[in-house]
Amino acid sequence: MHILFVHRSGSGQFAALIASLVARGDEVTLITEWPAPEQPGLRQLAYTVGDASTQHPALAATDYHLRTGEAVAGLMARLGADDPPEVVIGHTGWGGLLFARDALPDAALLGYCEYYYRSSGSDFDFGAIEPISLAERQRIRMRNAAQLVALDGLDAAYAPTQWQRQQYPAAYRPRIGVCHDGIDIASCRPDSQARFTLPDGRELRPGAPVVTFVARDLDPYRGYPQFMRAAARLAQDDPGLIFVVVGGDGPGYGRPRDDGRLWREAMLAETELAERVVHIPWLPHESLVRLFQVSATHVYLTVPFVLSWSLLEAMACGCLVVASDTPPVQEVIRDGVNGLLAPFDAPAILAQRIAEALRRPQGMASLRRAARETVRAGYARELCVDRQIGWIHRLAG
Repeated sequence: MHILFVHRSGSGQFAALIASLVARGDEVTLITEWPAPEQPGLRQLAYTVGDASTQHPALAATDYHLRTGEAVAGLMARLGADDPPEVVIGHTGWGGLLFARDALPDAALLGYCEYYYRSSGSDFDFGAIEPISLAERQRIRMRNAAQLVALDGLDAAYAPTQWQRQQYPAAYRPRIGVCHDGIDIASCRPDSQARFTLPDGRELRPGAPVVTFVARDLDPYRGYPQFMRAAARLAQDDPGLIFVVVGGDGPGYGRPRDDGRLWREAMLAETELAERVVHIPWLPHESLVRLFQVSATHVYLTVPFVLSWSLLEAMACGCLVVASDTPPVQEVIRDGVNGLLAPFDAPAILAQRIAEALRRPQGMASLRRAARETVRAGYARELCVDRQIGWIHRLAG
């Protein structure tokens, strides 16, 4: 078959699926704004999006989605004339599938539903002190406009977790399946011989008192301030603990601080942990896996938002995870069964749970095994990709 993917950032969440289809001999094309590195068997078509034209603040995202949809539809129409795909699979959130039904009326359309924005009961108002203004609620509602139009034209769709599926309007949920992108459990596995070298040359091994925290960017969405406040409590009680934090200094999923400071700078100043925390801006994936393999306790925090791959990869490595007691995490971790949970914004309790995990490494061994089994049973890459390919063949048929 000829299968067309649409994603803003290279192959994105479709990387494993694309690699599997290419290996099977299918013809695979990717339409993207930011092409991925060249890959044998994958044809990439890049599009560009012009400058925004709208002046209304609530329409900024919709305007971008509309222009994205027009650019993608033009490339789709060219493919339809010369080499039409049987199946189109695309991310619903950025406008790429907005006019897919018009450009390729005979293709089967499968959408990837990553996130539906809500002004209440989700990330936007989580922990909010001030009421959400009407203008902000209008902006959030309009952010979904193009996604709803795209959903209306799809044959089927899927979300990576049950919680993410539940964020979509009830009328669309029956058409949205659930299947994760898939975790490579062959690479992400426990390894008693693993070694991780810190930037200062120190070598970490399994059994060392290492507390890890990983996020794409160190921002409040992933609980970086809460982790640092908990780490400050732990550092006072145990001078031998090693804190390793991996993450960039971008704004992440939230907004920059009002004072212009980086969150890392602000939290190091507040906690006075500059001499205790090893900060690594970025790691290649194989190094990140080694860090998970030597971690004594891994901390994962998130507001109600998209669940990170890093949590599942850490669990697949047999990490003892202490995580936030928030809905996306509750779908994966059961407290005392395959990890430990703590309130998102309670650093004192979080510190207690981390200390509990560190005090009883042998007693927590069953949680480590259960964590890996959770990923193996429900999120293993082969399992997920096989399910996705099954959907593709049913749609094509």
